[in-house]
Amino acid sequence: MQYYEVGRIINTHGIRGEVKVAVVTDFAEERFAPGAQLFVKLGDEQRQELTVENSRPHQQFCLVKFKGLDNINDVLVFRNCTLEVGEDQLQPLPKGQYYYHQIIGLTVKTTDGQKIGTIKEIMPTGANDVWVVGRPHQKDLLLPNIPDVIKDVDLTDGLVEVELMEGLE
Repeated sequence: MQYYEVGRIINTHGIRGEVKVAVVTDFAEERFAPGAQLFVKLGDEQRQELTVENSRPHQQFCLVKFKGLDNINDVLVFRNCTLEVGEDQLQPLPKGQYYYHQIIGLTVKTTDGQKIGTIKEIMPTGANDVWVVGRPHQKDLLLPNIPDVIKDVDLTDGLVEVELMEGLE
C-alpha cells in the first residue's frame, strides 16, 4: 500500500499526550477529526496506526491527541515523525485538481510538442503552486500553475502540456 504525508509531528504539547503537528494537507478537518485513522512513520517501512481522539488549532499548528496515548511519555517517540494516510483514504478530487504525487514525475511538453523536462517538485505559494521542471543540462524551470501556462494534464499518458509565457524561460 502507498502512504501519503498529511502532517509532521513537530513536538509534544503538555503532559497529557498531545502532539504539535505541522499540517500539509488540504483536508485537515477530515484528517484530524475524532475517529480518523492515521499512520505514524517510525522508520523506513515501520508504521504504527493511530486513532485521533481529538484535535484543535494552535497558532499555525494543530494539536492532536491520539486514543490510548494519555501522557507525554507515550508520544515522545513520535517527535519529528511523519503522519500519513493510506491510498484508500484519499478523497476524489474535482476535475482539474490533482494530488501532488500525481503531478510529480510527469513529462512536460509545450503546445507545439517540444519536450521540456520532468516535474520534480511542487512549491506551494500564497497565490498558486509553482511546478519545478527539471531539465537536462539546464537550470530548473519554474512554471506557475495557472490556466495561461498549464494547458492540459494527462495522467494516463503522464504528460503536461504547457504554453510558455514570455519571461518564464
